This record gives sequence, C-alpha cells and structure tokens, in this order.
Amino acid sequence: MGDKEKKGFDDLVAIMARLRGADGCPWDRRQTKEDLKPFLIEEAYEILEALDEGDDEGVCEELGDLLFHIVFMARIAEEEGAFGISDVTHGVAEKMIRRHPHVFGGTAVADSGEVEVNWAKLKAAEKPRGSLMEGIPLHLPALMRAYRLTQRASKVGFDWENKDEVWEKLQEEFQEFQEAMRKGKEEELREELGDILFTVVNMARFIGVDPEDALRRVTNKFAERFQYIEKRLHEEGKDPHEASLPEMDALWEESKGEKRG
Repeated sequence: MGDKEKKGFDDLVAIMARLRGADGCPWDRRQTKEDLKPFLIEEAYEILEALDEGDDEGVCEELGDLLFHIVFMARIAEEEGAFGISDVTHGVAEKMIRRHPHVFGGTAVADSGEVEVNWAKLKAAEKPRGSLMEGIPLHLPALMRAYRLTQRASKVGFDWENKDEVWEKLQEEFQEFQEAMRKGKEEELREELGDILFTVVNMARFIGVDPEDALRRVTNKFAERFQYIEKRLHEEGKDPHEASLPEMDALWEESKGEKRG
C-alpha cells in the first residue's frame, strides 16, 4: 500500500458502519441478510478458484471480499439487535480455545487423529443432536454433503472394511444401473445413478480424495480443453456447430499436448 497506513479490522468495521449509515450508500443500506446469502456463497467459491490457480494475490483479495460480507452480515444483525461483529469474534475465539484443550489446557494427545476424535466429542457435548446425520447443511453441494455424512457414519464403524469392498459395491451398482437402463424407467434410472455417485463418494473417501474438489478440477480441465477446440476452430474460420466430431476429437487430443507444453 506504499506509504499509506494499512487499514485494520476496526477500519473495515467503521467503513461498514458508514456505508450503512444515514449518509451512506443507498445500495448497501437496502441490503438484508437474505440479500447477502448468494454473495457469501459466491465469494467462498471465488476463493477456491484463486487457490486452484495458485494465485496468492487473488486469494488475498477474495478472502477480503468474504470478510467484508461477514462484517456486512454482522452489521445488519447488530442493527436488528441480534448480535454484532464483536459477538462473532468473541464466540469463535472462545470456541477455538474450548475445542483445543491440548493447546490451551492440560489435555495430552498423541496425534492429529486423536485431536479429531476429541473435537467431535467436544462438539457433540456443546451441541447435542438426535442423530449423527444432523448438523450438515442441506444446501451443501450434493457430493460434499454425501462425503461429510459418510465420514460421520464411518466414525462409529458403519463403513466398509477396505476400498476393495467399496469397489465390489460399485460394480454391483453399475450392474443395477444397466438393468434400469434396459427398463428405461426415469425414476429407477435416477435412483440407480444416485447409488453409483454415492458409492463413488465413498471410494473417494477411502482413497483420501475430496470428491467435490476432484470433480471441480476435472470440470475446469474439460472447459479449458473445449475452449482450446473453439479457439483452434475459429482460427480456421469455423464454428463448433459446423465442425465434425472427428475434427473436434483431434483438437481435443491436441489440447492435451498443448497443456503439457
């Protein structure tokens, strides 16, 4: 920031108060907590995109945008008499101290696995639930939610013994899907395809791969390679609608070499 004094957290809180004040910004003043929900989700995904690209400057900027919307949400809540940003920071600080007794208390742990077990116990004591399936947001992407739910079930031993058993289950689900394909019933196809995806999520968990991250990465790769096809076709004065499948397949293979280069 050159010679300018760096702004701190309190400055951001003050800026938000000014924006929401009587002489502030009309757009900021009319926002509600409901209005901010999509922005929170969007900013979180923009952070992931910057991380995937290895863009440290972008990560810094996107973290700032997310922090701004957190301060924004807290400001609206304060105006409603619910809570303020100091309650947010105090609450999470107290929680982190409470959930890390091996750091801030006298509890001894052997490794990170024991830390996870203790965390789960402390969380369960703080927020008693009737089921292990409760507490995971319904609005999470489906792959991510499936991953989290099966993680919880595995903690109490409801799981396969090893990845070979998961692989056998996946083969079984594919056979059932093929049978559903022969019948051609939409509802049955939907259910059997769901079973395949759910089993793939379990396989991902067994091999230590986040399925949401894996699918996002391969989807991005597909988009990049298809954009390469479009670019090469445009260079030849063609439109993708006019190109044949063999032409596009050849350019697809070419895109792989281009990426390696």
